[in-house]
Amino acid sequence: MALDDFLLEAEEKMTKTEQVVVNEFAGVRTGKASASLVENILVEIYGSQMRIRELAGITTPEPRTLAIQPWDATSLQPIEKAIQKSNLGLSGAVQGRMLRIFFPELSQERRLEFVKIIKKMAEDARVAIRHVRRDTMDLLKKHGHDSGVTEDDGKQAEKDLQKLTDEYIGKIDKHLAAKEIEIMKV
Repeated sequence: MALDDFLLEAEEKMTKTEQVVVNEFAGVRTGKASASLVENILVEIYGSQMRIRELAGITTPEPRTLAIQPWDATSLQPIEKAIQKSNLGLSGAVQGRMLRIFFPELSQERRLEFVKIIKKMAEDARVAIRHVRRDTMDLLKKHGHDSGVTEDDGKQAEKDLQKLTDEYIGKIDKHLAAKEIEIMKV
């Protein structure tokens, strides 16, 4: 395996880590309603666990309101229970065959709690990226003595890996800063 292949594999893993943290950030509540807050909540129904997005249509008719309309009316109550059990601090009102969730204004204290949560998520992502770097560095050193690989090529590959790591940690930091601004905006 060539050194470039190790770097490409590392970049692929770092990209996946970035995508995971962006998806996690989407699930953290801000001052406005977003379908991504509830779509992955698991509902106990039909003898198994299903996500809300698999059971209902989720829309945002107003900036601070979510409307959840189940495809099967019998799943309305289990969806409501699942949302109440989640740690999002949300409760809904059943209106006909639809569940409406109203988002109250976040207090400053609650906003700061959410910022702590996203900072922890970002740090976990940085650690994951550093683990990818460490594993790839071990591979580079292990295969750096293979035939056809010069010492200079090995050193350059290590420098490229460090640049890649710094780039992805910078991307995580940018996502964190943007989400923090979004949460703190009143």
